[in-house]
Amino acid sequence: MSTPYDTSNIFGRILRGELPAHKVFEDDTALVMMDVFPQSRGHTLVLPKAASRNLLDADPAVLAAVMPLIQRVAVALMAATGADGIRLAQFNEAPAGQTVFHLHFHLIPVYEDQALGAHGQGAADSAELAALARDVAARL
Repeated sequence: MSTPYDTSNIFGRILRGELPAHKVFEDDTALVMMDVFPQSRGHTLVLPKAASRNLLDADPAVLAAVMPLIQRVAVALMAATGADGIRLAQFNEAPAGQTVFHLHFHLIPVYEDQALGAHGQGAADSAELAALARDVAARL
């Protein structure tokens, strides 16, 4: 990869505590938080703490450490939201849809007979995000 990691990206700033987030879980490896511009109710992000733009430059050990957490969060998210399924998404570079250049994984609850919204088209209610974060966290 020719483009270096930029520490000023919004997720880097959230990880450093410079910006707020509706946190679900945090440990030495990753931060789990609610997406403020969700595609569906419960849209959650898993951010590894290691600095990398995306999957293409990530340390394989980081990927190995974060995947079990992604699975745990998916199970908790299904239980907390009553979703019918979970979509796992991860984008690499702008042509593929990546808009924040810090490795992150989207866990998007899917509900039968409900189309997913477009990402970034509207902020969710902060109180609802806080309640969802607490509910998912309680199920981890």
